[in-house]
Amino acid sequence: MAIQQSELILNPDGSVYHLNLKPEHIAHDIIFVGDQDRVAKITKHFDSIEFSTQKREFKTQTGIYKGKRLTVMSTGIGPDNIDIVINELDALVNIDLETRKPKEKLTSLNIIRIGTSGSLHANIPVDSFVMAQFGLGLDNMLRSYLVDAVSNLEMEDAFIEHTNWDLRKGRPVVIPCSSVLEKRIESEKMHKGITATAGGFYGPQGRVLRLNIQDPILNSKMDNFLFNGTRITNLEMETSAIYGLSALLGHQALSLNAIIANRANGTFSSDPYKAVDELIEYTLEKLSK
Repeated sequence: MAIQQSELILNPDGSVYHLNLKPEHIAHDIIFVGDQDRVAKITKHFDSIEFSTQKREFKTQTGIYKGKRLTVMSTGIGPDNIDIVINELDALVNIDLETRKPKEKLTSLNIIRIGTSGSLHANIPVDSFVMAQFGLGLDNMLRSYLVDAVSNLEMEDAFIEHTNWDLRKGRPVVIPCSSVLEKRIESEKMHKGITATAGGFYGPQGRVLRLNIQDPILNSKMDNFLFNGTRITNLEMETSAIYGLSALLGHQALSLNAIIANRANGTFSSDPYKAVDELIEYTLEKLSK
């Protein structure tokens, strides 16, 4: 059965609605960044750029790096934007946009997020790198899907018990990263653990300006959460959404962060741009092999 126009919206030129992309515009290896200005900081390393477009916060460039075709895309901030980006990317490779029917042979994309984040532990210092072995979703976006099929229910239960989580905020969800990409990208300089994904920047991450928050000590409880030797390393706003939707749709996903702040000791990187640039160059080299 064909997917209705109201469900899969296309622009007049046949591109997907939010991303302004057609299937030929993207590579199978895709790098996500949050900030649209960071796209050029990655593609400046490319040998050539064959395609570039932008609509709203979604900027995309595709080109060649050391013989490898790569796409770099900005997603903006938050799980809601990831819902748009992953679903529209999947539509580009796994739905025939003319017949509006899913393809019989499905394509699996490789998606790597390069972001910045704050560390929750004193021994994960600023300017270091973190690889998310798991994404812990503290928002509810993934609960709109049948996510239990790909989630770690045991870790979720342990987190709920440890933090005395208020289920009125929704049930947290835990999704593992792609083991294929983990092996492809990992190195000795990577810290590994659980990346927590919040649905907002202020209250959802424990920041208090003028509004009181539901659990003022949640961050401290997260700091000492440990499950089978794995701890929560950092807090941001996209990873669990990327992992959950990718797993459900059959794509490989991995999230990497340059640590620019350490909330345990109150420090901030003296040169955060340098840390991000080093992570970019490291990731490009790994993807080109």
